[in-house]
Formats: sequence, structure tokens, C-alpha cells
Amino acid sequence: MFAVIKTGGKQYRVVPDDVLEVGKIEGEVGSIVQLNEVLVVGGDTPVLGVPTVAGASVAVEVLDHKRGPKVIAFKKRRRKNSRRKRGYRDEITVLRISEILTDGAKPTKGPRPKKEKVAKEPATEAAE
Repeated sequence: MFAVIKTGGKQYRVVPDDVLEVGKIEGEVGSIVQLNEVLVVGGDTPVLGVPTVAGASVAVEVLDHKRGPKVIAFKKRRRKNSRRKRGYRDEITVLRISEILTDGAKPTKGPRPKKEKVAKEPATEAAE
């Protein structure tokens, strides 16, 4: 089963366990958020929305908030000693698709448990 969702003015084709980067959305890291703008729900019998599918949503887990790559806008007017350099970085949210819901269902899966980091024991010195 797949779905086409719309967020941040862009459309994404998603399946469960996909990881994608979208424009910043509200939500704490590790929480489950529902995206309600579902345009298509596919599978054995695809359902097209007009403009969205009624009662359909996609449950996503917020993995991280970060900033995208630097974009530089440089303008130069030749022979005028006129230059302007501007730059910015987009705010990005990293999401994992947990499940695709239809008929107004609520999410059943919670956030995945984080993997614990195993601390390495300091090496003991050789006997002198």
C-alpha cells in the first residue's frame, strides 16, 4: 500500500518505513504526527482524492529537525564595483512513515525505541 501526501507545497509518494526530508513541521523529536493531506491511497483498489481522500491520513514519526544545505544568491554588476552576496538554509524535518490510515482511523503504532549506545570499556594496561 502506498499514498501520495502533500506537505510544504510539495507532493511525496510514500510507503510504510520510508524516511524522507520535508519542510519544517511542528512536532517534538520522537513523537507521532498525522498528516491529513492525502491525495491518493494506492493498493489493490486505488482511491483518488477530490482534492484529498476523505478520512485518510498518514502517521509519521519525527526523527530530527535540521537545516538544509546552504544556498547562495550572488549578484554582480560588471565594471560597477557592485556585488551582493546573500545566503540562506532551509529548515528541514526528517520523518519516518509509520503507517497509512484510512476511514478516520487513529495511529496504532508508537514511536520506535531508540537504540542504546554501548559504552566501550577502557582497555586495561598490560602488566609491567
